[in-house]
Amino acid sequence: MNKKVAVIGAGFSGLAAASVLAKAGYSVTIFEKNDSIGGRARKFEQDGFIFDMGPSWYWMPEVFEHFFNQFGKTSSDFYQLVRLDPSYTVFFGKDSSMPLPADYQKLKELFEGIEPGSGKSLDVFLGEAEYKYKVGMKEFVWKPGLSIMEFADIRVVLSLFKLQMLSSVASQVEKMFKNRKLREILKFPVLFLGATPENTPALYSLMNYADMKLGTWYPLGGMFKVIEAFESIAKELGVKIYTGTPVEEIVVQDETIKAIRTNTDLYDVDYVIGSADYHHVDQQLLSEEYRNYSGSYWDKRVLAPSSLLFYLGLSRKVEGLYHHNLFFDRNFDLHAAEIYTDPAWPKEPLFYLCCPSKTDPTVAPEGYENIFILMPLAPGLNDSEELREQYFNLICDRIFENINEDIRKDIVFKRSYCINDFKSDYNAFKGNAYGLANTLTQTAFLKPKIKSDKVRNLYYAGQLTSPGPGMPPSIISGQVVASHIINQEKEK
Repeated sequence: MNKKVAVIGAGFSGLAAASVLAKAGYSVTIFEKNDSIGGRARKFEQDGFIFDMGPSWYWMPEVFEHFFNQFGKTSSDFYQLVRLDPSYTVFFGKDSSMPLPADYQKLKELFEGIEPGSGKSLDVFLGEAEYKYKVGMKEFVWKPGLSIMEFADIRVVLSLFKLQMLSSVASQVEKMFKNRKLREILKFPVLFLGATPENTPALYSLMNYADMKLGTWYPLGGMFKVIEAFESIAKELGVKIYTGTPVEEIVVQDETIKAIRTNTDLYDVDYVIGSADYHHVDQQLLSEEYRNYSGSYWDKRVLAPSSLLFYLGLSRKVEGLYHHNLFFDRNFDLHAAEIYTDPAWPKEPLFYLCCPSKTDPTVAPEGYENIFILMPLAPGLNDSEELREQYFNLICDRIFENINEDIRKDIVFKRSYCINDFKSDYNAFKGNAYGLANTLTQTAFLKPKIKSDKVRNLYYAGQLTSPGPGMPPSIISGQVVASHIINQEKEK
């Protein structure tokens, strides 16, 4: 076809879109501003440690397999997946931890032991979640989200009530479970979607099905192995990837892109896919008359959280930690309010700690520990080294409080990452880490559109558009955009 496509950004959505288009015969070039590919899923190596910089949860494995299968591949061609057991462990305070078993029958027994009758309630809850997952994956996430008419199919309309679009995750959980700990475990997965459980449609309890039935997995070698797999497929199909090459301008004439200007050259193109931060592409790379949305539109969007992150190398093994650790030993609702309702640096934050060296000996020197800490944070706050250090010590005190281990004295490598870094590395709007929140008014066709209304050959992919934040949605987003371009071209 010799149609030339420029993809801005080499994260999951950009790599996915590039491969689908290249397979269909398009000439595709990816332009990445950073010196390495992966977007938020980049890695870095230091002193024998391999640190995944962003995503650390491998959920919904069939989304990855679906992508690989299109190219005659499977995940096992690129990396070895292991299912984690326990899936993760929740710390509710000293001497009060709860490892969540991978085996569903054992999980039910755990629930039942905490709240009699909750095992049967879990069957009902996850049965509903399974329906939402299967219908949602089939009828919602693979649509481009350009019009409400995409959802006018009678099957979709009839399923809306069963999908519980108009109630919240919190209301569904609290109706079926009374124990605080069980409620918090069941509300936890939607925090990845960027809103409180009270403001997240109950549709998204489908995440509980992904969590508790489909399992929590890990690719040996680290999450960047997945990025390398996507890169391998793209390059095999002839996709060119330029790193350290930020796009500085999208050149539009008569509502059509003629070229993109990078820091080094001008490239003629037939299509552009902005898989970098949507707000940045829309507001910074286009002249005002060609922007899809106004500044006030963006200011009214409800964003998912940013994060304060720490990458730590420890000179010894730490007892009491698992691969995934959730520290829910403080008030869940208070921290959520400090992210979404009254944005502020939290008084007593919840946080997440990943220790991949518990599963994977390749990510740390022998006898050492690789630790990644994430504290959710409202986007757009002031960020400083002093604040980062204050919260680092607070987090370390809480780790000690829960497992009686002071990790500070054994740190041989330490790096922090926060709002200012998200802005500088990813041009992230307000320093967000997870895109837009999946609230009811920001779901499906109510998200920023994958197709520009002002420019004929400009498209968008990634976590600020449909279907939303996270690795699987971003992978789907890239494929949906690529398929839409291919279909539009066929109709000409």
